Parts: sequence; C-alpha cells; structure tokens
Amino acid sequence: MHNPPHPGEILREDYLEPLGLSVTDAARALGVTRKTLSAVVNERAGISPAMAHRLAKALDTTPELWINLQMQYELWQAKEIDLADVRRLVSA
Repeated sequence: MHNPPHPGEILREDYLEPLGLSVTDAARALGVTRKTLSAVVNERAGISPAMAHRLAKALDTTPELWINLQMQYELWQAKEIDLADVRRLVSA
C-alpha cells in the first residue's frame, strides 16, 4: 500500500474543481457550514460518518467510499506510532 491521499484532497481535486464548485457552494449543497467543509477540503479534518452520507448523496457515490478513504489514510498515518511498549496479549 502506498501513502494514500487525504479524502479532502480527493474531494477537492476529483469533485469540486472539475465541477467548478467553491467550498461555499458545496457546503451549501451539503447542508454544512463553510468552515466544516473547508476543514475537510484543506485536510485539517477527516470524513465523519455523517459527512460520508452527505457526500454520497450529493456526489452519487457511497458512504463506504468516503469512510474507506478516511480509514486508509488514518491507518497509513498510524504506521508512524511507536509500538515498542506494546506487549502481545495472546500466544503466537
């Protein structure tokens, strides 16, 4: 697996830009504040389950697409955590 993009990057580059939508217009269509959508698009916030449903309906996708994108991104980022102090709880 490679370093997956943040879902906000995908939303921005694959949907908003090709559709010529501003964050303000998209936020209005999604029923969220501009601040909320801006945080996602600028990769400062992740995709919540509620946002996944909103995006799915507005963009004719599925909520699972957006949740899976978020999960892949977060799992990749978590590879950086230090696991040295983690002990095995079950025998191998």
